[in-house]
Amino acid sequence: MYKQLDEQALARYCSQKDRMAVDELYRRYAVRLNTLCKRYLGDEDDAKDLMLETLIQALGKMDTFKYAGEGSLYAWISRIAINKALNQLKRHRWRMVPLDFRAQDSIPEPTEEEVAEIPKEKLRKWIAELSDMRRAVFNLYCIDGYSHQEIGRMLGISERGSTSTLAKARKELKEMIQQYLKEQDR
Repeated sequence: MYKQLDEQALARYCSQKDRMAVDELYRRYAVRLNTLCKRYLGDEDDAKDLMLETLIQALGKMDTFKYAGEGSLYAWISRIAINKALNQLKRHRWRMVPLDFRAQDSIPEPTEEEVAEIPKEKLRKWIAELSDMRRAVFNLYCIDGYSHQEIGRMLGISERGSTSTLAKARKELKEMIQQYLKEQDR
């Protein structure tokens, strides 16, 4: 029965602390949330802890969830996870990278074909290796679709600082891609 529930009904049952609904919520979203958390934190154990904390917090606030169409429950829970990840990064006093806005990037952009040939796990590993600030800005802008203005507000930096940090993250990733392609004799 619970596997067939739409998000609105699932949220309603979860707000009533129905154990089977809670199990279904975990089954539907745990893997995706863990992946999201790992993108921000870079560490598997920290990501799993954050994913569990997020689900616990979401369950505790489930009665405040407002259904806005299919996908809104996951969007709501993922926003909780992102906020918790950013707070965790701030608590750990992430290294601030110099915000030289005029930094020039002379590394050639890899083609779509070249990027398509790189294993996804390799790309995930490279993103995880970015500094906390660069990884956060990269994820927020490139993957989660936030604007530089929104990112600046979330992270307590200027819009220009967000833009500069993204440029440096992209440059670092391009360097890793170019090195990988060179090693593959491309």
